[in-house]
Amino acid sequence: MGFIHWMVIFALIGIGSQSSASSEITVSIFTVTSKSMTVQWSRCSGASSYKITATSKNSLDASAFAQFGANSVMGSINSLTPNNMYIIRAEAMDNSLNVLSQAEVEETTASEVPTINMATSKQSESMTVEFTQVSGATSYILRAETADMSFFYETEVSSSPGTVLNLQAYTDYTLSVMSINSGGRSQPSLPVVAKTVVAAPKLNSTSLSNDTIVVGWEPVDHVFLYTISIIMEGSDSRVKLNTTDTSVTFSGLEAGTTYCIKGNAWDPEKRQGDDFTVCQITRPCIPVLTELEVRMVGSEAGLSVSWAPSQGAGEYLAFSSEGLNCTSTTGTCTLAPVGCGQRHTVTVTAINEGGPSIPSAPEEFITFPCPPEPLRVEETKAGNCSVLWDAIPYTDTYVAFIKRDDGQEERCNTSSTSCNYHCQCGYTYLMTVFAFSLAGSSPPGPVLNYTTLPCCPEDVFISLASPGTLEIMWSAVRGAEVYETRAVEGSEVILCNDTAPVCALSDLTCNSPYSVVVIPCNEIRGCNHTCRSHTKETAPCMPEILNVTQINTTSVNVSFSTPNRAGTTYKVSVVAQDNRNTCTSRGTSCEILDLPCGKVYEVSAIATTTVGDSFPSYSIPLETAPCCPATFNVEQVTQAMTNVTWSMARGTHTYMTSLTSPKGTARCHTLDTHCLMGCITCGTNYTVSMEAISRTGHMSECTYHGFSSSACCPSGVKLYRMANNTLRVYWRSTGGLHNYTAKMVGSQSNYTCTPPPGGNTCEVPEIMCGDVYNVVVAPLTQDGAMVQFCPQRMYSVSCSGSNVGMVIYRGKRSLD
Repeated sequence: MGFIHWMVIFALIGIGSQSSASSEITVSIFTVTSKSMTVQWSRCSGASSYKITATSKNSLDASAFAQFGANSVMGSINSLTPNNMYIIRAEAMDNSLNVLSQAEVEETTASEVPTINMATSKQSESMTVEFTQVSGATSYILRAETADMSFFYETEVSSSPGTVLNLQAYTDYTLSVMSINSGGRSQPSLPVVAKTVVAAPKLNSTSLSNDTIVVGWEPVDHVFLYTISIIMEGSDSRVKLNTTDTSVTFSGLEAGTTYCIKGNAWDPEKRQGDDFTVCQITRPCIPVLTELEVRMVGSEAGLSVSWAPSQGAGEYLAFSSEGLNCTSTTGTCTLAPVGCGQRHTVTVTAINEGGPSIPSAPEEFITFPCPPEPLRVEETKAGNCSVLWDAIPYTDTYVAFIKRDDGQEERCNTSSTSCNYHCQCGYTYLMTVFAFSLAGSSPPGPVLNYTTLPCCPEDVFISLASPGTLEIMWSAVRGAEVYETRAVEGSEVILCNDTAPVCALSDLTCNSPYSVVVIPCNEIRGCNHTCRSHTKETAPCMPEILNVTQINTTSVNVSFSTPNRAGTTYKVSVVAQDNRNTCTSRGTSCEILDLPCGKVYEVSAIATTTVGDSFPSYSIPLETAPCCPATFNVEQVTQAMTNVTWSMARGTHTYMTSLTSPKGTARCHTLDTHCLMGCITCGTNYTVSMEAISRTGHMSECTYHGFSSSACCPSGVKLYRMANNTLRVYWRSTGGLHNYTAKMVGSQSNYTCTPPPGGNTCEVPEIMCGDVYNVVVAPLTQDGAMVQFCPQRMYSVSCSGSNVGMVIYRGKRSLD
């Protein structure tokens, strides 16, 4: 029973057990063949049987029907026409054969069953089947299977013949064919048994030399003979041989030529099996080297190798004894990188798919020399330099390039290992050396950077910035990055480092000669210690004021220390706010004269040499005696008191004024410029003196012209009436020949009278009566002025008619 039939049975069982009754029947086609259809329907309630009818739609053929029991839901209807459209009706009927429900479906039967005419095998993995084509078929199914069912394979083809693939070599297969249309596939045709041919030998070829090819293969099952043929590419001459071996050698072939080898196997039935073709090229001829030379490949040096082309060569391999190789499809390639001073033995081998040729005859080549190194410089003396290097193998000559950092360049050609050149101070020289041979120049070697010592400053100028500091200036020199200025005096060394061409050396020992040298330095070479030194003496040491001695009020003697070498001049300065006095000496003291009074001075000294001046000594104060007042005046304000005034005196703080007579001394001590002095005796000559005293107690004795006090005021002044309207003034004389004046002052008139010296009366005529008079009698001063401090007496002078009447004393009155 076929596979499809079992499927239908299992489907019917499954459907029958799973269907449930419905009031309406449905129908569908399960499968078709050329002359039958398998129909499937649903159960209908109350149906006792089902009738299936197939009616041709396109012909007048009689209908075919089949009837099934109540429990059936699938069944086949037979005796149909191939490739024909049918209307399939399913009817559910009760026991009285009444139709309870019906349904229809249309379907086409499969095409007719084809017939196999012939099955042949020309390839071990396929079988070609020729069959009759049937009407209505759209395609065909070819089926191949083995007798033991270990292999089953179907493939669809469009027409005859068709080929079944994926078969095994030398194997029997049962072949059948089925037609296909829209309805499905037909039943298989009657089977045909056929055997595939043996497989082809899998040829492997190799060329062991440039005139032989060896072909080998693995034994093929069921083969009793092999046929191997060879033909040169582009030729129609073929060589064929039969063998039962599994290898064949073809010799006497052309070098570098492609040959195609085909192999067939024969089975015991003398059927030729598959063929297998392999193409093999013989190895190329031996190349011939033509040229070796060094060339640059980018930034690297390479050895260019050239050769004559070889027949059939697809590629060439150049090989060096130094382990370098290069490949090319043309007649040249470059071995890179090559090093300097190398001895290369070079061969070239031609290569194609057949293998390599025998290497060419070896050629030797020596590459360019190595760059000289290490480089070193010797400077035998300033300005004479030599660059030296070690000898380099395979070198004929050397060229040294010496370039100065300002762009100046010189070249030296030599066969020795050194070159001399002029090297100036303060420059950097870049040096490199090339070696030359027949192979060319060495690559650039190391560049030696050599810097000469910086140059010495020539215009060093040293000046005394201050008594303890030397300022050194110079022009910047080539090659110097920093300057070390050194000042040496005995064991004392003072250093200054700076990048500027100026330096100040401080805190130096005074009055000492220093050896000063400016040493230029740079980071590369260090310092140039060959520069000449310069001697510069520092300023003299500072003297000290030891003592200031007052010679008189306007002169002093100043003594001082002398800490410097002999020949040093010392200058002493006495300085006030508005004037300066000086003296010089090479000894230990000097005098300063004509100092103004009342001044405060600062006394200091400096030492002077041709180098300069020392620091001023510490100063000490000096105060001259205060000045005496330029003007001095004594004025008597009362008989016993005077007012003394004077002008301001410079430097004076207080004034002590004295009036001295044999009768005693009057003194006044004041801060002011005036003083009232009492206890003055009238009519006495006084000596006038003053002491001007400074704030610090310095004193000046000042002497002025003497002072004489006025005569004493008279006492007992009386006024008497005389005849003829005359009044007499009387007073008691103090003795001596003093001059007196009497004065009467009334409201309407004034009167005076003066007696001769020594007199004590005088008369005033023509007195106006009826008035009150103030009467005063006072001595006269030396200049004739009347003393103003004598007391007045008041008298009333009445009239008696037109004449003076009574004179009445009314009392004393002080001066206003």
